[in-house]
Amino acid sequence: MKKGSKIIALLMVLALAGSLLAGCGNSGGNKEKVNAGKQTDEPAKKEEEEKGEKEETKDGKDADSLPRDETLYFAGQQWGTVNDYNPLSANSNNAMAISQSDMSRTIVYETLYMWNPLTAEMTPLLAQGDPEWDEGKTQITVKLNPDAKWSDGTPVTAEDVAYTFTFHTKYESPTGEDMLSYIDAIEAKDDSTVVFKAKKGEDGKALNPLLTESFLPKLYILQKAYMEKVEKRCNEDSEAVKTDRMDDLIASGPYKPYMDNEQKVVFIRDDNYWGQAGSMWGKLPVPKYLAHTIYKDNSAALTAIQKGEVDVSQTFIPDVQKLWLEQDLPISTYMDEAPYSVCLVMPTLFFNTGKPGLDQTPIRKAIAMAVDYDQIISSAMSGQSPTFEDVPRSVMNPTDADQEMVDQDALAKYQWKNADVEGAKKLLDEAGIVDSDGDGIREYKGQKLSYKAECPSGWSDWNASLEIVAAAGKEIGINIETYFPEASQYYDDYTTGNFDITMQSSSGSSVANPYQRCMFFLSSSYNDLDVNYSGNFGHFKNDRADEILKLIPNESDNAKLKGYYTELSQIMLEECPCVPLMYRPQLFHVVNESVWTGYPQMDDGTNIPPTDCTDGYGIAALYHLTLVGGQ
Repeated sequence: MKKGSKIIALLMVLALAGSLLAGCGNSGGNKEKVNAGKQTDEPAKKEEEEKGEKEETKDGKDADSLPRDETLYFAGQQWGTVNDYNPLSANSNNAMAISQSDMSRTIVYETLYMWNPLTAEMTPLLAQGDPEWDEGKTQITVKLNPDAKWSDGTPVTAEDVAYTFTFHTKYESPTGEDMLSYIDAIEAKDDSTVVFKAKKGEDGKALNPLLTESFLPKLYILQKAYMEKVEKRCNEDSEAVKTDRMDDLIASGPYKPYMDNEQKVVFIRDDNYWGQAGSMWGKLPVPKYLAHTIYKDNSAALTAIQKGEVDVSQTFIPDVQKLWLEQDLPISTYMDEAPYSVCLVMPTLFFNTGKPGLDQTPIRKAIAMAVDYDQIISSAMSGQSPTFEDVPRSVMNPTDADQEMVDQDALAKYQWKNADVEGAKKLLDEAGIVDSDGDGIREYKGQKLSYKAECPSGWSDWNASLEIVAAAGKEIGINIETYFPEASQYYDDYTTGNFDITMQSSSGSSVANPYQRCMFFLSSSYNDLDVNYSGNFGHFKNDRADEILKLIPNESDNAKLKGYYTELSQIMLEECPCVPLMYRPQLFHVVNESVWTGYPQMDDGTNIPPTDCTDGYGIAALYHLTLVGGQ
């Protein structure tokens, strides 16, 4: 196994660790001293003591003096200077602290629950026990952990949770507007009990119980007293509230801001963190500091992890296996073999069904059949994706939890083999879609089948994927030209339907998935939007798919849900309005074990997901880390 083969390399690194550089800034020259090796001499001890004294002084927030054996370095999350620490901000540019998503980053602000994509389950964080729906599925009751405290030592209360909703909706934050679509109110029943009241339709039923519940593991809970303080100093002005920097934040998480500038962001552990109570983690996270150097690009971040300057990297590294197989570096991934990480999203080809020819199922399906997906996976993804032979295509991700919700045996007859050029040609010929003038391009109703396939310039794996799609089209007499505009133009094109063929990526694992992913693939509810960021970008319409999508949110019987998801998969495979090109990690997770070890590994018995030690239940990794060599 790869893990075992690295022991010698790890031991060799220990001897050199004292000379390693940690977290080099993107402007160069700002190099940290590293103390990862067994430093037992008195001068080294004195140096560390002096560093510690410096750090505790008012002017001692010097990132160059962070003790290496107390600091976990990251790459791939933070790509620019922090603007604020405000969860209402639309432009905080503070990914290390604020990533309010399906698996929210919870090192500073915390959620009621943590999402685990490996088990498709929620684990209580600020909450205690499981959320409880009422019989009519119109409201959710959540009990709070009595041990939960704010960083100022006061208890987290139901009033705090309720006012978080009020705060977001009052000042019309993006999160607030999203909540108002599915939540009517959040109310404090008593100090420790909060009720989420779902927005109802005319039939008295919740509009969408799944999307109501989805806020439990992603909504950051804020302190009411602090929110009122912000309101007061901003004179309750909406824009001022949403742009307040919130440097003086009161939060509940295990870390708090330490310093940030254009080169680095650093967080320091709150040793009074409530989570060391027996009702939660029972101890503090191991690293005292979490630090993220702001690199200029993926190449700089790669160099840093190769040198041991970075411990945990979220960046995509082509041919990542070469780092240990050819360079003999102490670098690990969640899996020892390809695809190396957990794939939770599907970059997908969308056909504009409003374009002549692409409105025909045989043409869309022929393109889908002709594509060499194995080449996409091997070259564009450098093997970091399961093949469709390993995990046949459906509306499901390749995780065990997702695959249990679809009947692959029932879908077998709808699958096509890889790069089936001859089968695609036959399908087109049988539909009467032929090349009548011998120029190599087929026609439909007298119009040559010629299309543009686009995605943003610089998205190298997507660019390479579309080149493979274009080559497949030419093999079967359909002219497909690639087009790689700037990202802004691409966003404008796909959201307004101004494209022939485009790419977008499905949402990852969450309470609301696979339902939301199916909406993304097939829902016609987005077809009338002037600007559509949500899904079904090609304006596909299937009445049965829409019917099923309305039934899923209110269905709790797993057998029925499995039937629905299998039927939706069949529709997607038969009519091909969109075609997943690959499975892809929602987060890439590569670690250098020269200083820290104990990161999540598949089948290690912990069920901790590889979400960079910071997202959702992945934060549990911070409690399992140990220094290499038992330092």
